[in-house]
Amino acid sequence: MTEIRELPDRFDLEAADPYCTDPETATERLRHLPWQRLAVLGDSVTAGVRGPLDGYRDESFAERLVSALASTRPGFEAVNLAVPYLTVSEIREVQLEPALAFAPDAVLVSAGGNDAFNPYDPDRLREELELLLVPLAESGAVILTVGLFDLARSGLVRAEDAADMAQRFDTLDRITAEITRSLGGIHIDTHHHPLAADPDIYARDRIHGNARGHAVAFAAIVDALA
Repeated sequence: MTEIRELPDRFDLEAADPYCTDPETATERLRHLPWQRLAVLGDSVTAGVRGPLDGYRDESFAERLVSALASTRPGFEAVNLAVPYLTVSEIREVQLEPALAFAPDAVLVSAGGNDAFNPYDPDRLREELELLLVPLAESGAVILTVGLFDLARSGLVRAEDAADMAQRFDTLDRITAEITRSLGGIHIDTHHHPLAADPDIYARDRIHGNARGHAVAFAAIVDALA
């Protein structure tokens, strides 16, 4: 008699990860949200640049959010305008007008990471973020901003650069959170997540998240929105 063996779950590690959430649970927790039109803006983070990882779904957190929302609301529409490696001013120049034309009722944004890799003027960065986010809020969209993981404290950055980089990204997160809350939006604080500085959530490029990083970020988004 031939023995029948069950194939292992391709996403078994994600299913067992206490910092992740399964698609069905996420969908139910977000079912109450009223949004029918979601625009995604930003740089490589929201564009979905990542590294694959065995045991985890190879999907960005933005893709996961769109899927969760779309599965419970007929007629739902989403557009991802994010372009890798742009600064805040470049995001505004390229993405703000088409985002407003889409007329979203919610906007998911990650911006400022490329500015923060180098020294910047915090007041000027605040102004640039406001120029991006305020018109979206004034259009009636709910602003959702996603923080960046704590790469500078992960051990993946040269020791001589880490302290200054950490300060710049801490400031970016604080400014982003302050602006978002002033506009009545929601800031997803992944910058202080328990795994934010864990090197195992980063891709081989030592900059972006891997599939686990995106799964963890998505779970944080669900927690914040639910």
